[in-house]
Amino acid sequence: MQIIRTISELRAWRATRGRVAFVPTMGNLHEGHMALVRAARANADDVAVSIFVNRLQFGQGEDFDAYPRTLQADADKLSDLGVAVLFAPDDAELYPHTTQHYNVEPPGLQNELCGRFRPGHFRGVATVVLKLFNIVKADVACFGKKDFQQLTIIRNMVEELNLDIQIVPVDTGRAADGLALSSRNAYLSAAERAQAPQLYRELCTIRDALAVGRNDFAALENNAVAALNAQGWQVDYVEIRCAADLGVARGDERHMVVLAAARLGQTRLIDNVEVER
Repeated sequence: MQIIRTISELRAWRATRGRVAFVPTMGNLHEGHMALVRAARANADDVAVSIFVNRLQFGQGEDFDAYPRTLQADADKLSDLGVAVLFAPDDAELYPHTTQHYNVEPPGLQNELCGRFRPGHFRGVATVVLKLFNIVKADVACFGKKDFQQLTIIRNMVEELNLDIQIVPVDTGRAADGLALSSRNAYLSAAERAQAPQLYRELCTIRDALAVGRNDFAALENNAVAALNAQGWQVDYVEIRCAADLGVARGDERHMVVLAAARLGQTRLIDNVEVER
């Protein structure tokens, strides 16, 4: 596996390859990332993975400086899975100016759900993803469903900007007790880690109620928030949305998604479950 750190080198590599699948990451890789890589391998001749901790998507007081950086361990994992290239640029390579003057501004969805609590986050995500798409020129890119809002925004960006790339969604990886795999799980204490699967269980309770026809969305959401708060969580939101576009669910949709974000101690966790009925 090649480790490439400059845009010019990456473009030279791409010019010699056929069908390429791309997995953008911020590193500190876990089994959820490996699932993305395996999905990428199933969709292309070669796989490129990027590791870049993107400052534009971190807000004031968030964990940019503390975010785990484990490049050598990550490279070993990717090499074992047959990844062709690891693109690991430094900040100056992707952001050569002190300020990024041109940004991708997603529509109103960026200010809902997680965007209400992380202003500017999805602008930073969309901007760096578009930059990476323009650099890698992949045929396919794989994104996890764990961040369903991010996946929706990226899909919409690709469609509306006519980008020549296919977005492949990959199911959320979970631990045996149901906790969604995340790099931030490492921040949980032992006691918090034991409690963390409650978030998934509350979402499953709503999913099961919706699946049998319940439409009292507000009551289902409020019950989940109350159950989490009673156990010491600090809940940002629990919401039922239309899965196609994350619009507000009306009750007649067949495909919905239940999304949540909440803090356990100092760690903010997100999760979602899809509902078919």
